[in-house]
Amino acid sequence: MTRFHTLDFRRPVPGAVRTPDGWRLSWSGTAVMGIVNVTPDSFSDGGVHAGLDAALASARGMRAAGVLMVDVGGESTRPGAEPVPAERELDRVLPLIRALAGEDVVISVDTMKPEVAAGALRAGAHVVNDVTGLCDLEMVEVCVQAGAAACVMHMQGEPRTMQVSPRYDDVVGEVSDFLTTRAGEVLAAGVPGVLLDPGIGFGKTLEHNLALLRALPRLTVGPCPVLIGASRKRLIDFIAGVPVAAERDPGSLALHLHAAASGAALVRAHAAAAHVQALRVQAALDAVPQGLHSDA
Repeated sequence: MTRFHTLDFRRPVPGAVRTPDGWRLSWSGTAVMGIVNVTPDSFSDGGVHAGLDAALASARGMRAAGVLMVDVGGESTRPGAEPVPAERELDRVLPLIRALAGEDVVISVDTMKPEVAAGALRAGAHVVNDVTGLCDLEMVEVCVQAGAAACVMHMQGEPRTMQVSPRYDDVVGEVSDFLTTRAGEVLAAGVPGVLLDPGIGFGKTLEHNLALLRALPRLTVGPCPVLIGASRKRLIDFIAGVPVAAERDPGSLALHLHAAASGAALVRAHAAAAHVQALRVQAALDAVPQGLHSDA
């Protein structure tokens, strides 16, 4: 059965409808968030989008293919990544966000820094994608003041050290509790809408990641839409022996089709057009033809 998802804002958003409290973005099934990393050192595509022309062409290609969102990032969060100053991150993301502003696509900014989020929202972004789960109260305030929705992600540790012996007593229970609690706190603080991301590959072993992916039906039953970002992650190498990150798109598709079947509202992908195509085909296969019942 097709699931429907909503995300609320207090600012105009492409494709959203006006509500008494702001704007509501609605979609059915699993949509795609396309990744555009305007960084020189991202784990799978560092430097590909470092120039504005290349980044803009990629983002517009994703929009034409049918993605719901484009996620713009200016700082790598791969394991071992070193932080960059806010000014440098802003210099990377703002030209693309300004160029995309006003076009028919929802823009997300992938950042851990409140000042970068604030600058991106002023430039035309709509969503803040924070891998630290909006644990910085200043980041929460930035989203509240801008009327922006946010993505709350779970991460054990921080990017430089997160893959150094991550441990859980019950990874599914701990991640689920964190996301539920943090979402409630963020919404109570005035952020209008929240996406939840269990943080595949962020402070988790292969076994932790697989446990979370298998438990997605449990994680997606709540009111907040769930985002899964397994694109080109190292777990695909561990499973299928693909050491080159850019060659992991087939594995990414397999994981994300599983996420879609398990109720995920969004998947975050590098090969965005391929994901849109695959998800549309899967949705057609899953649809019940008119006049037939699901048990026919």
